[in-house]
Amino acid sequence: MKIAASSASFARALAEGRLTQLEWLDLCANELEVDGAVFDVAHFPRTDPEYLAQVKKLAVDLGLSVAAILAGDLFSDAGDAHLELALALGAPLAVAGAAAASAEPAAWGVFTQAVRARAASGKRLGVTIAVRNAPETLCASESDLRRLAKDVDSAWLRFAPDPATFAGSDDPATLLPKTVLVFHAIEDLPAFATPSDASAPALVTALARFRGFVVLENADPSAAPAAYHQALERFAALRATALAAGLTS
Repeated sequence: MKIAASSASFARALAEGRLTQLEWLDLCANELEVDGAVFDVAHFPRTDPEYLAQVKKLAVDLGLSVAAILAGDLFSDAGDAHLELALALGAPLAVAGAAAASAEPAAWGVFTQAVRARAASGKRLGVTIAVRNAPETLCASESDLRRLAKDVDSAWLRFAPDPATFAGSDDPATLLPKTVLVFHAIEDLPAFATPSDASAPALVTALARFRGFVVLENADPSAAPAAYHQALERFAALRATALAAGLTS
């Protein structure tokens, strides 16, 4: 498992101009000390080839992997343009949530058709599509994601779940063979991965066999980067301890 940070965690600072996208990359490498970066498409000030080449080069210089792009409208008409952006950045994944939950009988079919079309574009461009689960969407549960995979039937469709949002009856382990990115929203930075916190150890245990990026998102837009960094450090130490125990047991 590797740790990545998303620009979504810094949405307020980026929107208010207190942080540029390039400064965010530097912060990821030199303050947060994460392994990878996840780019929300909403945070690009421009997407011309010269700027995208600059972003890609800076990530290389900083030793950061471009883990993925996030695009809330990936399954709309703008989706193929987002895949082109991912290709230009060298991002292997384009991630989005499912459509909002709906009582309309046709909603699932419309959504799966859009995912199927985007997966076909992803195959053409060499960019894998990953769907997140979230409450009040068509993919809220582990079984919803498995149903989507069955109905779309494409090797270019994978999962990017947050195990903490699944219901008690769900088993995230069944998704691991098709999971390429994992998200986890940290609701309480000071408490996360401390001895009193149960969520971080549960996440480490659930992802014991996962080799990809875990995106630890900061849910508090007013939090200082230092508090976020400390939470990430505690999680990394917890994972290292669990790994050492597993190797020596």
